[in-house]
Amino acid sequence: MSRQHLLCIIALSALTTACASPSLGPPPPAPAPVQNATFNAADFAWSQRAGANVVAGQVSHRQGATAYTCAGSSVVLTPETPWSRRRMAALYGSTERAALPSDDVRARTPNAPPGDATPFVKRTTCDDADQFAFAGLADGAWYAITIARPASNARGASMALMRRVVVRGGKRVPLAL
Repeated sequence: MSRQHLLCIIALSALTTACASPSLGPPPPAPAPVQNATFNAADFAWSQRAGANVVAGQVSHRQGATAYTCAGSSVVLTPETPWSRRRMAALYGSTERAALPSDDVRARTPNAPPGDATPFVKRTTCDDADQFAFAGLADGAWYAITIARPASNARGASMALMRRVVVRGGKRVPLAL
């Protein structure tokens, strides 16, 4: 048996014994709970600066054979802050991307942190080709949100679509919802 092999066996044996030993004390404490982020208007200041970034979006959501449209619907772009990140997690169960029945999102509203980001939210309307755009954006992360409904009189629930987008350096960023 080689010296290296023997050292590995001894080390493994020591680890196994240490894991089983009650002399190591109690387990470490559980991680601290995530604190609710409170609304702070100052956190949104970066989003009010003029920028050269563009978000060029399109709704292409489908569920099975049903295509969805956002034609005529409002599209909002919310700056990412600790508060808005926590709000997206509460409403959509994600801080990156979601497609949920809009009634489900509305029902979760009481669980979302309170606050009013209206003065900092950008708005536009989705056109007949299911496209939208936001221009003049400051560098940073944003949440694009819209409501889409089944196209061509198909049946189905309206869907709340959300996706995080990051813009930097005066670029045009394509975004699919």
